[in-house]
Amino acid sequence: MRGTRRAVLSVLSVIALGLSLTACSESGDDSEVRFGYIGDYNGASLLAIAEEQGLWDEAGLSAEPQVFTNGPLQIQALNSGDLDFGYIGPGAFWLPASGQSKIVAINTLTYADRVIAQPGIDSVADLKGKRVGVPEGTSGDMVLNLALQEAGLTVDDVEKVPMDPSTIVSAFVSGQIDAAGIWYPLIGTSIKPKVPDLRELASTRDFEGSSFPTAFVSGREVDDELTGKVISVLQKANDWRAENPEQAIDLSAGLLNVDRATVEADAANVETMTTQDLVAKTEDGTVDGWLTGLSDFFVGTGQLQQQADPADYYTGDLYTGAFRE
Repeated sequence: MRGTRRAVLSVLSVIALGLSLTACSESGDDSEVRFGYIGDYNGASLLAIAEEQGLWDEAGLSAEPQVFTNGPLQIQALNSGDLDFGYIGPGAFWLPASGQSKIVAINTLTYADRVIAQPGIDSVADLKGKRVGVPEGTSGDMVLNLALQEAGLTVDDVEKVPMDPSTIVSAFVSGQIDAAGIWYPLIGTSIKPKVPDLRELASTRDFEGSSFPTAFVSGREVDDELTGKVISVLQKANDWRAENPEQAIDLSAGLLNVDRATVEADAANVETMTTQDLVAKTEDGTVDGWLTGLSDFFVGTGQLQQQADPADYYTGDLYTGAFRE
């Protein structure tokens, strides 16, 4: 009987331990962070730096980077529970503004987006009636809308063809579309080598007075403790990037598995800022101004029904708090 009792207690202890471990896992205590990014300098550089500098280990975390072709796909993954954090360009900011995610950290200002056209199409006005490929809801979509507005046109004046970025490459190269709203480095690495005389009709650099931030995002629900740790890692990586721009390009090229020259050309479209500068811009309302400006634009395109308050989707208090600690 005594042996049987000991055996039963042993089994119960194993069961209790298993339940305890399961509860810890389900409560979010797992230290692995599934982090989405886009395969460019903006999306990859901080993740590459954080890994190489051991910043995740310092925070008691580990990261599992997962590459995506655009921001909207990452926000879908966040909301389906397949990602913990991700990266988006300015063209996807309508998604957090509409309540589908939270911005946890501003990353850079970017000027990588272009409207490109086949040889012989010399202006945005010439796009009237033409087939234009865009990844919908992205910065490629955004730059097309901006360019059309400036030319006095709307999307109704062109034949807009929704495509994912890789399909745009093949469709443009084969001449199936006349133009595209797309970005570097994809233009430089995959399109220009095959269509070297393509025309760049518009760039985000053309729109003076407008700012185009990139950001890191979480899902709708924010775990303050975990998010604070992740923000701290991103802030340290951000300052290392600001102090070591050449090495940051090297590390990014390693993560992306592309040649250094490609990443260097891509980085030329990026404006980085120190964490102290981003904290100051958060506290003085500059970041809110960037977000409000983009929200106004997205209301105009119909992607947002109404202007959104940045306080509802940018966790600026967590960002500044992580810096002050």
